[in-house]
Amino acid sequence: MAMAVFTASRLRTLQQVLDGLMRRYQGRVPDVGNIIAAMVREGIIGQADAIENDHIAFRTMGVPQLGIASLEKIFLHYGYERREPYRFPAKKLDAFWYSPPTPAFPRIFISELRVGDLSAEAGQIIRSYTDEVASDPVDALDLDDARQVDAFLHQGLWRLPTWADYQQLLAESEYAAWVIYNRYYLNHFTISIHNLPEGYDTIESFNACLKRYGVKLNTSGGEAKTSPDGKLIQSSTVAEMIEAEFANGEQHRIAGSYVEFAERRVLDAYADLPKAAIRREHRRDGFEAGNADRIFESTFTSQTRQRDEEM
Repeated sequence: MAMAVFTASRLRTLQQVLDGLMRRYQGRVPDVGNIIAAMVREGIIGQADAIENDHIAFRTMGVPQLGIASLEKIFLHYGYERREPYRFPAKKLDAFWYSPPTPAFPRIFISELRVGDLSAEAGQIIRSYTDEVASDPVDALDLDDARQVDAFLHQGLWRLPTWADYQQLLAESEYAAWVIYNRYYLNHFTISIHNLPEGYDTIESFNACLKRYGVKLNTSGGEAKTSPDGKLIQSSTVAEMIEAEFANGEQHRIAGSYVEFAERRVLDAYADLPKAAIRREHRRDGFEAGNADRIFESTFTSQTRQRDEEM
């Protein structure tokens, strides 16, 4: 009984942490509210809490005191399990995904930049900021205190970058530039499409709906990114541009966060199940490197420049 109570307590804390992440994320990503409002107007959902969150994602710097090894401690504490690794050679990224303690919670995807693979100049810029973090900051947290964890995930881990440093990083690694400014802010959350009503329950049909409402979609690799097995189809919005304050009070518009959409098709072994009987475990799980590689570009200037010009 003591173990059951202990686990329930951690799950409550996890929910509070996730609620904090989503609250602040929605505040800085107007697309979230616009998409939810569109879904309500279309009769797809009755209210926001009817949306199933497939996964959330974080970006990190691969330096000893930070990166995946640090951030994952928070979610491992709440019962998440580390799963398969992913590699993105061209973008110099590594990643893992994490399965939740119960199906009521979203999967988590954490990536990190291989800082050592960048040029000496870029690495020096990054470390001039990250070296301000002298030890793993997660080790100093009370992970059973939701307010403390929530505050940590939204605080500045290092000083505000200069515009010149941001631009130099942007020229070599747009991922690096995003993280040096946004730090651990939630990169995206993901709406599960497959459980929506018929007519909206595929990426193709849902994308068509979004475009009717003027939502700008990431076109890298096509609007729909499909795994080789055809069981995982994803799309995403183009990140909204935010007014960002840099060192010395300089103001510039840069890429913020975005919204993703995922359709997980039923595995062949369960193809004969009636739709009402299908659960999460019957569908394609995990992620796909090829899909994720294109989704990363939702914050890249190749996508955001056109959106910003249209605003």
